[in-house]
Amino acid sequence: MQSLAFKYFVEVAQRGSLSAASESLEVAISAISRQISQLEQRVGAPLFERGVRGMTLTASGRLLLSHAQRQTLETEATLQEIARLQGMEQSHIRIACSQGLANEMVPKAIADFQRLRSGTTFALWVGGAVAASERVAAGESDMAITFSTRPVSNVVVHYAHRSPALAIMHRDHPLAGRPRLSLTELKAYPIALTDTTTSTRKLFDMACNMSGLAIEPVLNSNYAEALHAYVRNSQGILFASYVSMADRLVRNDLVAVPVTDAEMHSRSIQVQLMKDRLLPPAIREFIDLIVQDLEAKRQAEPT
Repeated sequence: MQSLAFKYFVEVAQRGSLSAASESLEVAISAISRQISQLEQRVGAPLFERGVRGMTLTASGRLLLSHAQRQTLETEATLQEIARLQGMEQSHIRIACSQGLANEMVPKAIADFQRLRSGTTFALWVGGAVAASERVAAGESDMAITFSTRPVSNVVVHYAHRSPALAIMHRDHPLAGRPRLSLTELKAYPIALTDTTTSTRKLFDMACNMSGLAIEPVLNSNYAEALHAYVRNSQGILFASYVSMADRLVRNDLVAVPVTDAEMHSRSIQVQLMKDRLLPPAIREFIDLIVQDLEAKRQAEPT
């Protein structure tokens, strides 16, 4: 179990100042400051840089914070295992994922898993790839299932495979029967794009830049379902990974066609975990289920 000093240290690290930590913990600033000073004496190094705008972690502080976060999670894992031994399993799994994966794949996996482990509850956070990875690094999520283009500190990649952005269109679209397409061929049709924070949009913008293409989307949205509805009812084209669309292509009368531009292939889908963390059995089993699903979709993906 974490000491009082560790508890105060983590709160200040997360809040960024003694006053914010004091308000959150309902503990006097002097008490928090005293505990942190004692902790710094104990480890033999300053943990924070004190400034007028608050307190920022030193290199030693970042290292200790990672340890404290792992210790908290491992304590929770141990308590869950004790509850399981007593016949009172209370597994809770926190997932961070990209929006495309939250539309179908991850909720379906959750439902499948709960049929195997009925006592398991879930929390699903949906957002950008970098933020999802950072939640895992900070111990706010147990895993990230997301598209990635760069590594994040304190995070390890448990599973990965390349996940290009495919052209998604209605099955009656004039280009639907083509085995592959270039952006040059696609620019004659209405393009619907996700917002600029998504990995798909970044791949598209990079590919256009490298090809010297100027393609203005007819629809921008941060809500994927709006793009899907638009494409179903027009000759529009959106871009998405196969893994995020596989369970809905046939149901929604859509097809996925590979795009030849190399930049559209420069990302991977990953299952990410906190580095060196001891995982409870329920989380390990859910990861196995997700990886099996990802592998099945990888093998079925058009190339």
